[in-house]
Amino acid sequence: MTLLLIALKSARFRRTSIVLTVIAIAISATLLLGVDKIRKESRASFFNTVSQTDLIVGARSSPTNLLLYSVFRIGNATNNVSWETYESIAERDEVAWTIPISLGDSHRGFRVMGTSTDYFEYYKYGNKRSLTLDSGERFAEVYDAVLGADVARDLGYDIGDEIIIAHGLSSADFAGHDDKPFTVVGIFDRTGTPVDRTVHVSLAGIEAIHVDWVDGGRTGVPLDAEQALLFDLTPTSITAFMVGLENRAQTFTVQREINEYQAEPMSAILPGATLSDFWRTISPVEQVLFVISGFVLLAGLLGMLTTILSTLNERRREIAVLRAIGARGRHVVMLIVLETLLVVAAGCALGVGMLYGLMAIARPIVARRFGVDLAATWLDSTQLGIIGGVIGAAMLVALIPGFIAYRRSIQDGLALKV
Repeated sequence: MTLLLIALKSARFRRTSIVLTVIAIAISATLLLGVDKIRKESRASFFNTVSQTDLIVGARSSPTNLLLYSVFRIGNATNNVSWETYESIAERDEVAWTIPISLGDSHRGFRVMGTSTDYFEYYKYGNKRSLTLDSGERFAEVYDAVLGADVARDLGYDIGDEIIIAHGLSSADFAGHDDKPFTVVGIFDRTGTPVDRTVHVSLAGIEAIHVDWVDGGRTGVPLDAEQALLFDLTPTSITAFMVGLENRAQTFTVQREINEYQAEPMSAILPGATLSDFWRTISPVEQVLFVISGFVLLAGLLGMLTTILSTLNERRREIAVLRAIGARGRHVVMLIVLETLLVVAAGCALGVGMLYGLMAIARPIVARRFGVDLAATWLDSTQLGIIGGVIGAAMLVALIPGFIAYRRSIQDGLALKV
């Protein structure tokens, strides 16, 4: 207790340098904890994008490419899957359900996905969570659209608004299907997945806006919305489809049979395994961030060491007086280590506070831009270990000035002129 009081009183006379040291440690701790937090939340959000889907099937391509365009709406398919092939696989006894996916159009920077009503029934994300509507209802008519939460919020749409879908990913006027507007009939609840950034329409709607298009361009006889409804709007092809099996033990058998399908070349991937493989390819980024954070921490600890060493000369008389009244060398070392402990503990506490403050500010921004929900959860064992490591490293660093003070004689301090 005596050493603690001495440490607190001594720190009061050096409060400016101590406050700066606390801030430096706080920034280091915030960065370390923030990197770990973002890494874990990004990983959780990444793996929670799709759940309870046994296979994803598309035209022959790499598993990563198929995963990116079918689940994350990134990139494009190498080819389409014919409707006949899709129906053939969907009708297999082993298949419990399928979700067809038709991509290739957009609306003001957001991808448009054509699908069936099975999407509302069987698509799962997170821990087996189903899609729910914040307002409105599912699409039922050809020109109905259901928006993801981000689409509705960013573009200011509500139920009953009309939207124009553009051909391809272009927003150019000539690529818009202006003569066939869609009506917003529903808006999904936020999911933290690419669903939030997608416009969902029926497969028939996708076919309807393209009945007067051939090879990516308009025909000579444009058709309005009502005229398009007179055509057979059964798709000729789709981009990909998700598959749920009756028995998961049959997953590898069905996957192999689809990969060897003779009618057309296709790829069937396991979403979970492909997600894991893809995450491993980008995991070096985590390591780079941790290394950078480690260097920031090292800079903070060196700054603290420099501050302590620079104050040792100022404290030579103080330390000599303590020695003269009976304090031993180890007490001097303990005093400096205790002061360091107080400074670093205060820095870590401030760092945790800064972390949660920044998370509160950044949470809506990160969720909107990247679909990652930075949940304000308690520090886990890893993060507590990081704090413990910071404190431990700081106390080890404090032994250096402690040892220097220990070696100095009483006469060295008392001989100083005041």
